[in-house]
Amino acid sequence: MSDEVGSEEGEAFESLDFIREWVRNDNEAGTYGGRVQTRFPPEPNGFLHIGHAKSIFLNFRLAEEHGGTCFLRFDDTNPETEDISYVDAIKQDLAWLGVTPSGPDKFASDYFGQLYDWAEDLINKGLAYVDDQDAETISAQRGGFGQPGVESPNRDRPPEENLGLFRQMRDGAFDDGSMALRAKIDMQSDNMWLRDPVMYRIRRVPHHRTDSQWILYPTYDWAHGQSDAIEGVTHSVCTLEFADHRALYDWFLDQLDLPSDQPRQNEFARLNITHTVLSKRVLRTLVEEGHVDGWDDARMPTIRGLRRRGYPAAAIEAFVERIGVAKTNSVVEVELLESFVRTHHNKSALRRMAVVKPLKLTITNWPEGHVVMVDANNNPEDPDAGTRQVPFTGELWIEQDDFKLDPPPKYYRLTPGREVRLRSAFFVTATDAVVDDDGNVIEVLATYDPATEGGSSPDGRKVKSTMHWVSAPHAVDATVHSYDRLFTAEHPGSGDEDRQPLDDLNPASRETTQAKLEPALADVAPGQVVQFERLGYFAADVDDARVFHRTVGLRDEWANIQKRKKS
Repeated sequence: MSDEVGSEEGEAFESLDFIREWVRNDNEAGTYGGRVQTRFPPEPNGFLHIGHAKSIFLNFRLAEEHGGTCFLRFDDTNPETEDISYVDAIKQDLAWLGVTPSGPDKFASDYFGQLYDWAEDLINKGLAYVDDQDAETISAQRGGFGQPGVESPNRDRPPEENLGLFRQMRDGAFDDGSMALRAKIDMQSDNMWLRDPVMYRIRRVPHHRTDSQWILYPTYDWAHGQSDAIEGVTHSVCTLEFADHRALYDWFLDQLDLPSDQPRQNEFARLNITHTVLSKRVLRTLVEEGHVDGWDDARMPTIRGLRRRGYPAAAIEAFVERIGVAKTNSVVEVELLESFVRTHHNKSALRRMAVVKPLKLTITNWPEGHVVMVDANNNPEDPDAGTRQVPFTGELWIEQDDFKLDPPPKYYRLTPGREVRLRSAFFVTATDAVVDDDGNVIEVLATYDPATEGGSSPDGRKVKSTMHWVSAPHAVDATVHSYDRLFTAEHPGSGDEDRQPLDDLNPASRETTQAKLEPALADVAPGQVVQFERLGYFAADVDDARVFHRTVGLRDEWANIQKRKKS
């Protein structure tokens, strides 16, 4: 279990939010005159996932708590992987999560001119130089941890020569990848990011916003901190993989004449969840190799996938708040996330009956053509939800698993001679079954007790099972997708050093069936989540309300995990 959460559901999480303490201390010291400005800075090269949600809610809520501002800024410095469709999708996902940027969207590409001018300033100060070695050579000369770096033979070119070469790079005099602009810092630094990092490379690739205006593109590390400074960001909140970048972030800012206060960076632990991969590279592979139907497949941990599956934004935010903000990476059980989703839907989702794997049930003593309307609760957790009327006839659909010719021990559902309750309707007793040539049951025959209307017996007799059902003549047809984990391993790709996350991909992560639904489900809205009684919570597809995705089951596995850990 994550170090970020308590050991029991409902227990207050530990007070580890050092980020909020950091901002509060700055305010008390007057560092920025009480001003707080944050930003959420995604690269538009893919879709947002639940790990981004942690950063989104932290940055936006942090600003709100201090009466500050938070902007959406796209760090669009790599035209080879970025696209306007990702920009649009990210904006839509933020709106669905319920956060609103403090003003118009910002783009690092808006600052390409200023970044170029600042690069010339560093060249003139002798703090940057043009290197005509190839990328592989530059990388090799950086050395490694515990290994010395090798200085480029171009490192001591005079500023005038570097400036001329840099302008020629800008004007297209050299081939792609043939030259790079590097910062002149310290090739022997223990921090690898300070070993003369690359600031610019030549790439003749059209940009989704600037088209072919530039063939020089800044690296992320050169553009990121300077974009913060241009915008007036006070607190740059990043995940832990950028901790070693902080020295470079500060070094660049220290060399420049900034238009406003110098921002400061701090890092927090990223979100890791069992049975889940949040690497954008792996998620892209899942899509491109056809393992899933797209970035918005309901099995994907993307915001769009979670939305399609029926995960509400409020539950995602509550989950993120619960796990808190820590300084060390850890892993959270996916069951905790599911627990928040389940708790949310339990309070509000309407109860409906649906048969996901239909088996015909014929009541042989039912009056032919007779229809009874039975009252059923819409949500017993909500006293104002009321009831609905559901048609009951002598031809029903039940779940295949609710009948056994040869039942195992402790099986209490229908079997020949067994009486059960059909929810809100009648007691029925199985009398026989029809099987096909392969021995599969294709129809169950039963009788009903007319005195048990409403689901109770006047003589007080008890039954051990209550089953859901759907009237066959009134049934609504639908497609239902039921899900298992997308990855079978708790930590996909871990263990053997050669093992990759895709090695743990679950080939049975989705099962699709043709279901029968009660009539009320004909009017369900796209995206609406309902509880299929006894089966779990299911979301009507956001594009087609006759398709349902299983959101979560009814059993609280998170609570069971905590009980096992205590025992």
